[in-house]
Amino acid sequence: MTVTDDNVSRSRGRNETEEERADRMWQELIQEVRVAQTGVQILFGFLLTVVFTPVYRDLTDANQTIYIVTVMLGAAATGALIGPVSLHRIVSGRRVKPQAVRLASRLTHVGLVLLLATMTCALLLILRVATDDPIVPWLVSGVLLWYLLCWYALPLWTRRRHTSR
Repeated sequence: MTVTDDNVSRSRGRNETEEERADRMWQELIQEVRVAQTGVQILFGFLLTVVFTPVYRDLTDANQTIYIVTVMLGAAATGALIGPVSLHRIVSGRRVKPQAVRLASRLTHVGLVLLLATMTCALLLILRVATDDPIVPWLVSGVLLWYLLCWYALPLWTRRRHTSR
């Protein structure tokens, strides 16, 4: 086996240009964003209606504060997860797709972190209203740890374990 053959046999990547790679990565990113957008938009829409219910007036000051923080996080998550669509529309045809993909990826990551915070705060609020049991913070912490495991720990472990150096 020659040096060239050895390099080819170890090659794991695609034979694509920077533009082709950017096109592929853009398509993958948009598919991922669609899933997250749907979830955050449904959650945010639900959160917006809570303030107009009679139950809202009965919330304690602490629970109203948690609600306001949750709505603000939901609004920020929505903005970050819709951002890549606007970014693409504004820069489309300007020959900056590789840069746009990197920026859209960062916006998506920020959006997912904000979605994580929104979901955690919403769960905290719901469980505080549903019960005044002192176990609520533990339950919410357990779900937060589950989210962190599913959304970050397992993907980072997989990337570290299976990415060639």
